[in-house]
Amino acid sequence: MMIGLLAAPVFVYSQSLDIDTLPGRRIILEKDARFELLEKKMLEYNESLSKKTRLEDGFRLMLLSTPDRNKAMELRSRLLQLFPEHKVYSVFQSPNIKVKFGNFLEREEAEKMKKQLLSMELVQGNIYVVPEKVEVKPDKAKSENPETD
Repeated sequence: MMIGLLAAPVFVYSQSLDIDTLPGRRIILEKDARFELLEKKMLEYNESLSKKTRLEDGFRLMLLSTPDRNKAMELRSRLLQLFPEHKVYSVFQSPNIKVKFGNFLEREEAEKMKKQLLSMELVQGNIYVVPEKVEVKPDKAKSENPETD
């Protein structure tokens, strides 16, 4: 009695497909409508993943490492004003605050920005190009790799 109740929803949601194979033989396939729902959900999930920012190997500029929080926040604010299209990262590693700048996929791109920042004299001392995992938006990756379209 219990088996009949458990199997009932399968037959309610299933769709039959009658296929003739060899003369005198037939195969009946039962297609559960829940598979279509699952397929639709998986498609939506995969599309949402493709629109999210992901991490790739790249470069950032190490601009400052200081125990002076005010100095670090001042530099951060100035960079955000001058370069709103770039991200600025502040990381506390006791006893210093490190200020890093940008998400560059190519070293040449990072070096070009380094020269620009040095000419502006925003920081005293040297600026280092450091390899890191950087954030990449899907639209940027497509424009840089047109052969993947």
